[in-house]
Amino acid sequence: MKNVIISALMVMSIGSSLYASAKSGCELAQVGAVEVGWIGYKTNEKIGVGGSFESVAYTPIVKSGENFRSILVGSTVVIDTASVNSKDKGRDEKLAKFFFGMMSSKNINAKIVDIKADEKVKDAPRTGVVSVEIEMNGVKKTVPMKYSFSNDVFEAKGTIDILDFGASKALSSISEVCFDLHKGKTWSEVGISFKTKIEAILCSAKPLELTK
Repeated sequence: MKNVIISALMVMSIGSSLYASAKSGCELAQVGAVEVGWIGYKTNEKIGVGGSFESVAYTPIVKSGENFRSILVGSTVVIDTASVNSKDKGRDEKLAKFFFGMMSSKNINAKIVDIKADEKVKDAPRTGVVSVEIEMNGVKKTVPMKYSFSNDVFEAKGTIDILDFGASKALSSISEVCFDLHKGKTWSEVGISFKTKIEAILCSAKPLELTK
Protein backbone atom coordinates (compact mmCIF):
# COMPACT_ATOMS: atom_id res chain seq x y z
CA MET A 1 0.00 0.00 0.00
CA LYS A 2 2.86 2.34 0.88
CA ASN A 3 4.48 1.78 -2.53
CA VAL A 4 1.18 2.54 -4.28
CA ILE A 5 0.86 5.88 -2.44
CA ILE A 6 4.47 6.84 -3.25
CA SER A 7 3.96 5.97 -6.93
CA ALA A 8 0.79 8.04 -7.07
CA LEU A 9 2.55 11.05 -5.53
CA MET A 10 5.39 10.75 -8.04
CA VAL A 11 2.95 10.69 -10.97
CA MET A 12 1.14 13.74 -9.57
CA SER A 13 4.45 15.57 -9.12
CA ILE A 14 5.61 14.82 -12.67
CA GLY A 15 2.23 15.81 -14.03
CA SER A 16 2.31 19.13 -12.19
CA SER A 17 5.82 19.87 -13.49
CA LEU A 18 4.84 19.15 -17.07
CA TYR A 19 1.73 21.28 -16.74
CA ALA A 20 3.73 24.17 -15.28
CA SER A 21 6.29 23.86 -18.05
CA ALA A 22 3.59 23.93 -20.72
CA LYS A 23 1.77 26.77 -19.03
CA SER A 24 4.93 28.89 -18.73
CA GLY A 25 5.80 28.39 -22.39
CA CYS A 26 4.80 31.95 -23.26
CA GLU A 27 7.34 34.09 -25.10
CA LEU A 28 7.39 37.73 -26.10
CA ALA A 29 8.02 38.95 -29.63
CA GLN A 30 8.44 42.42 -31.10
CA VAL A 31 6.13 42.60 -34.10
CA GLY A 32 5.66 45.18 -36.82
CA ALA A 33 7.59 48.39 -37.33
CA VAL A 34 9.51 50.54 -34.87
CA GLU A 35 8.31 54.14 -34.97
CA VAL A 36 10.84 56.86 -34.08
CA GLY A 37 9.63 60.31 -33.12
CA TRP A 38 11.19 63.64 -32.18
CA ILE A 39 10.18 67.07 -30.98
CA GLY A 40 12.26 70.22 -31.36
CA TYR A 41 11.67 73.62 -29.74
CA LYS A 42 11.67 77.20 -31.03
CA THR A 43 11.13 80.76 -29.73
CA ASN A 44 11.65 81.92 -26.15
CA GLU A 45 8.29 80.37 -25.31
CA LYS A 46 9.74 76.95 -26.24
CA ILE A 47 7.06 76.02 -28.74
CA GLY A 48 7.35 72.38 -29.74
CA VAL A 49 7.46 71.10 -33.32
CA GLY A 50 7.27 67.34 -33.68
CA GLY A 51 7.74 64.73 -36.33
CA SER A 52 9.08 61.28 -37.17
CA PHE A 53 11.33 59.43 -39.62
CA GLU A 54 9.86 57.42 -42.45
CA SER A 55 12.92 55.19 -42.95
CA VAL A 56 13.86 53.23 -39.82
CA ALA A 57 15.69 49.92 -40.27
CA TYR A 58 15.24 47.80 -37.13
CA THR A 59 17.32 44.69 -36.45
CA PRO A 60 16.11 42.64 -33.45
CA ILE A 61 18.66 40.72 -31.40
CA VAL A 62 16.33 37.68 -31.41
CA LYS A 63 12.90 36.89 -32.83
CA SER A 64 11.37 36.09 -29.43
CA GLY A 65 12.30 35.67 -25.78
CA GLU A 66 11.04 35.34 -22.24
CA ASN A 67 11.15 39.04 -21.27
CA PHE A 68 11.84 42.59 -22.49
CA ARG A 69 15.57 42.28 -21.79
CA SER A 70 16.00 39.17 -23.92
CA ILE A 71 14.23 40.58 -26.98
CA LEU A 72 15.32 44.24 -26.81
CA VAL A 73 18.84 44.55 -25.39
CA GLY A 74 21.26 44.36 -28.31
CA SER A 75 18.67 45.33 -30.93
CA THR A 76 19.61 48.16 -33.27
CA VAL A 77 18.07 50.77 -35.56
CA VAL A 78 19.49 52.77 -38.44
CA ILE A 79 17.60 56.01 -39.14
CA ASP A 80 17.85 57.75 -42.50
CA THR A 81 17.64 61.42 -41.55
CA ALA A 82 16.68 62.38 -45.11
CA SER A 83 13.34 60.72 -44.36
CA VAL A 84 12.46 63.30 -41.69
CA ASN A 85 8.72 64.01 -41.67
CA SER A 86 7.16 66.92 -39.77
CA LYS A 87 4.12 66.98 -42.07
CA ASP A 88 5.44 70.20 -43.62
CA LYS A 89 7.38 69.73 -46.86
CA GLY A 90 9.20 73.05 -46.66
CA ARG A 91 10.28 72.46 -43.08
CA ASP A 92 11.42 68.92 -43.89
CA GLU A 93 13.59 70.16 -46.76
CA LYS A 94 15.24 72.70 -44.46
CA LEU A 95 15.85 70.11 -41.74
CA ALA A 96 17.34 67.64 -44.23
CA LYS A 97 19.63 70.23 -45.81
CA PHE A 98 20.48 72.78 -43.15
CA PHE A 99 20.44 70.58 -40.05
CA PHE A 100 21.07 66.89 -40.75
CA GLY A 101 22.99 67.84 -43.90
CA MET A 102 25.55 69.63 -41.71
CA MET A 103 26.44 66.44 -39.84
CA SER A 104 29.15 63.90 -40.65
CA SER A 105 26.68 61.14 -41.52
CA LYS A 106 23.16 61.12 -42.91
CA ASN A 107 22.26 58.22 -40.62
CA ILE A 108 21.58 58.05 -36.90
CA ASN A 109 22.46 54.68 -35.36
CA ALA A 110 21.01 53.48 -32.09
CA LYS A 111 21.36 50.36 -29.96
CA ILE A 112 19.47 49.27 -26.85
CA VAL A 113 22.15 48.47 -24.25
CA ASP A 114 20.18 47.98 -21.03
CA ILE A 115 16.71 47.90 -19.56
CA LYS A 116 15.57 48.09 -15.96
CA ALA A 117 11.97 47.58 -14.85
CA ASP A 118 10.26 49.47 -12.07
CA GLU A 119 8.45 47.61 -9.34
CA LYS A 120 5.18 46.19 -10.62
CA VAL A 121 1.99 48.04 -9.72
CA LYS A 122 -1.26 46.12 -9.95
CA ASP A 123 -3.55 47.17 -12.83
CA ALA A 124 -1.03 49.81 -14.01
CA PRO A 125 1.17 49.85 -17.13
CA ARG A 126 4.61 48.26 -16.78
CA THR A 127 7.29 50.95 -16.55
CA GLY A 128 11.05 51.31 -16.30
CA VAL A 129 14.12 52.77 -17.98
CA VAL A 130 15.69 51.63 -21.23
CA SER A 131 19.23 52.80 -22.01
CA VAL A 132 19.91 53.55 -25.68
CA GLU A 133 23.33 54.19 -27.20
CA ILE A 134 22.89 56.83 -29.90
CA GLU A 135 25.50 57.61 -32.53
CA MET A 136 24.97 60.90 -34.33
CA ASN A 137 27.47 63.18 -36.07
CA GLY A 138 30.22 60.69 -35.21
CA VAL A 139 29.56 60.93 -31.46
CA LYS A 140 28.15 58.16 -29.25
CA LYS A 141 26.12 58.86 -26.13
CA THR A 142 24.05 56.55 -23.93
CA VAL A 143 20.67 58.09 -23.22
CA PRO A 144 18.19 56.92 -20.54
CA MET A 145 14.60 56.76 -21.77
CA LYS A 146 11.55 56.11 -19.60
CA TYR A 147 9.32 53.39 -21.00
CA SER A 148 5.78 52.20 -20.45
CA PHE A 149 4.09 49.04 -21.69
CA SER A 150 0.33 48.76 -22.01
CA ASN A 151 -2.07 47.09 -24.44
CA ASP A 152 0.84 45.42 -26.29
CA VAL A 153 2.53 48.79 -27.00
CA PHE A 154 6.05 49.47 -25.71
CA GLU A 155 6.86 53.19 -25.80
CA ALA A 156 9.97 55.00 -24.57
CA LYS A 157 10.68 58.74 -24.28
CA GLY A 158 13.82 60.70 -23.50
CA THR A 159 15.71 63.92 -24.12
CA ILE A 160 19.01 64.73 -25.82
CA ASP A 161 21.05 67.89 -26.24
CA ILE A 162 22.30 68.43 -29.79
CA LEU A 163 25.45 70.08 -28.43
CA ASP A 164 26.40 66.82 -26.68
CA PHE A 165 26.83 65.33 -30.15
CA GLY A 166 29.17 68.06 -31.37
CA ALA A 167 26.42 69.44 -33.61
CA SER A 168 26.81 73.16 -32.90
CA LYS A 169 27.38 73.75 -36.62
CA ALA A 170 24.10 72.06 -37.49
CA LEU A 171 22.25 73.96 -34.77
CA SER A 172 23.65 77.31 -35.94
CA SER A 173 22.77 76.46 -39.53
CA ILE A 174 19.11 75.67 -38.88
CA SER A 175 18.85 78.62 -36.48
CA GLU A 176 20.08 81.00 -39.16
CA VAL A 177 17.82 79.75 -41.94
CA CYS A 178 14.79 79.73 -39.62
CA PHE A 179 15.71 82.86 -37.69
CA ASP A 180 12.45 84.74 -38.33
CA LEU A 181 10.19 81.70 -37.87
CA HIS A 182 11.96 80.82 -34.63
CA LYS A 183 12.02 84.46 -33.50
CA GLY A 184 15.77 84.21 -33.02
CA LYS A 185 15.67 81.19 -30.68
CA THR A 186 16.29 77.53 -31.57
CA TRP A 187 16.73 75.21 -28.60
CA SER A 188 19.45 72.56 -28.51
CA GLU A 189 17.19 70.30 -26.47
CA VAL A 190 15.28 67.67 -28.47
CA GLY A 191 12.74 65.16 -27.24
CA ILE A 192 13.09 61.66 -28.69
CA SER A 193 10.83 58.63 -28.60
CA PHE A 194 10.24 55.22 -30.08
CA LYS A 195 7.44 52.70 -29.88
CA THR A 196 6.77 49.22 -31.09
CA LYS A 197 4.29 46.41 -30.57
CA ILE A 198 5.22 43.50 -28.33
CA GLU A 199 2.96 40.47 -28.13
CA ALA A 200 2.91 37.28 -26.09
CA ILE A 201 3.19 34.19 -28.28
CA LEU A 202 3.14 30.40 -27.75
CA CYS A 203 0.77 30.75 -24.82
CA SER A 204 -1.80 28.23 -25.96
CA ALA A 205 0.18 25.11 -25.06
CA LYS A 206 -1.95 22.42 -23.37
CA PRO A 207 -0.81 20.15 -20.50
CA LEU A 208 0.62 16.88 -21.74
CA GLU A 209 -1.63 13.91 -21.17
CA LEU A 210 0.27 11.29 -19.18
CA THR A 211 -2.20 8.56 -20.09
CA LYS A 212 -0.95 8.44 -23.70
